[in-house]
Order: sequence, then structure tokens, then C-alpha cells
Amino acid sequence: MSELRTFYPEIEPYETGFLDVGDGHRVYFERVGTKGAKPAVFLHGGPGGGSGPTQRRLFDPALYDVILFDQRGCGKSTPNASLEANTTWHLVADIERLREMMGVEQWLVFGGSWGSTLALAYAETHPERVSELVLRGIYTLTKAELDWYYQFGVSEMFPDKFERFQAPIPEDERHEMMAAYRRRLTGDDRAEQVRAALAWSLWEGETITLLPNPDYSGGFGEEDYALAFARIENHYFVHAGWLEEGQLLRDAYKLKDIPGVIIHGRYDMPCPAKYAWALHKAWPKADFHLIEGAGHAYLEPGILDQLIRATDRFAGKN
Repeated sequence: MSELRTFYPEIEPYETGFLDVGDGHRVYFERVGTKGAKPAVFLHGGPGGGSGPTQRRLFDPALYDVILFDQRGCGKSTPNASLEANTTWHLVADIERLREMMGVEQWLVFGGSWGSTLALAYAETHPERVSELVLRGIYTLTKAELDWYYQFGVSEMFPDKFERFQAPIPEDERHEMMAAYRRRLTGDDRAEQVRAALAWSLWEGETITLLPNPDYSGGFGEEDYALAFARIENHYFVHAGWLEEGQLLRDAYKLKDIPGVIIHGRYDMPCPAKYAWALHKAWPKADFHLIEGAGHAYLEPGILDQLIRATDRFAGKN
């Protein structure tokens, strides 16, 4: 078996800035790699997760010119944790603004987890703008997927952690966990807001790797990060991403001319593999890799290996 591929060396952006996208929002972006090389955009997870230095290293910097950006309300974008004018379709429009700013007709779109949801929404809206798609941890944001993670399903695998997730919510509200959390995350009681945000955020941080990884999950317990992450993610999920039920799989035929790669961990808890399999069936042009012995996170060695192989291949490297 060939050696597993891993990150490119650490790299600093050659350009950073803020794009005024209207509605009072300013979106932070950075460009890494080689100006004028193969254009790509990285779509982070969450929603509300923000982008980070490690994600810059998924692309060969000699061959790519990559825009990474913090979606509305999170990371360095302002105003922080804002839910106003913050929907999937606002973000799709922001991606187009960034493409126009970059001055390219097409680009590779890379997204994992919620980033895969957003990538699919963008590619199905603007298929002519997408040269290739690299998708990891497929999430199509159906009611069944949301219930699986926040109501009943993953709760059976992680009863100890789910108990901590339930703790801020009184028993008589636990039949609708997302709605109960929304009341607290958007309420006026700051202490209750923070408590709910930390519990919501840590539930995700502790269930996305196959084996416990405190170095990775620890960041989810930082108060400022947790507030933006939990408020924005809950806001999106309560509204089902402003998508029609089953829309992303229904419209996958629009991807038929786009080369792509689907990479999914066999033991991905937040995002059950059946939806990645369904996307594979609906979009046969894409290569499909179901990674054994892997959970959800892009740091899982087998997942990372295939992600790097995909970006290398689409840049013409073997």
C-alpha cells in the first residue's frame, strides 16, 4: 500500500482583506499559494466554524491560488455571531462575489461537512462556475439527518456525551432539542446563552473523530468560538438551511458535467454514510471513496490522504 499523503507545509496568506457583502456584513478572506495559479475556494464547516491555518495546507501552494474565507458572522468576519441576513443563499451569493473579485470564470470548490452542503448548493446554482468539486463528509441537511444527530441516533452511540448535550435543556423540552437550544442561544440571558453554546459546540467537537482527540475537540470549548458556532449552526439547522426537503440530492443531476471526488468516513457520526452513497449514485461522474476506520473530521488520516490526492490530481499532479 502506498504511503498516506498528508498536509503541505505551513503557509501564510499572500493577501488578506474584508469584502463588504452588504446587509452590514464584512467577510474576511485570505489568499494562499501562487497568484494566478489554479483557482480554488475553500468552504469551511459548521456553519459558523470559520477557517484556519491548517486548511490552507490542503493544496499544493505552487499549483493553486486558493481563497479561504470566514462565512457571515464567524471567524474574523463581522459582526460576530450575527444571524441577520445570514442564510445559505446569502453565502452562495458571497461565494460569487469572491469569485468575481478574484477575476476567474471557474474555480475548484472544496467543502467538507457543512462545507459540502454549501458547495452542493453553490454548484447546483452556478454549475458553469465550478471546474471541479472536492467534497468530504457529505451532509444534505434533510430532516432525517438533523434528527439523527440532535434528537435520536448518535445519542445511542454516545450516551455519556449526549447526556451532557441534554443537560442545559429541561426534560419537558427535550423532544425538540434544536428548538429548545434556539430559545437559549437567542435569548437575553448571557450566562444561559454561553452555557448552551458550550454544550452544543462540545457535542460536535467530541463526536466527529473516530477516537477521542482532545487537541482537536478542545477548541470547541472556547467561549467566543462556541457562541458564534452554536448560534449560527443552530440558526441554519432550525431553518433546514432554507432548502426544500431533499433538494440537494434531487438537483444533483445539475452536477453531471462537473468532475469531482466524494470522500466519506465509514464511521462518520454526524453525517451518515448513506447520504454520501446516495450522492454517489446521483452523480456517477464523481469518484467515490468510503474510508474504512475513519470518522467525520478531515484530520482522519485516510480522509486527509484522499483529500490531498484529489487536489493534487485536479492540479495535474499524479
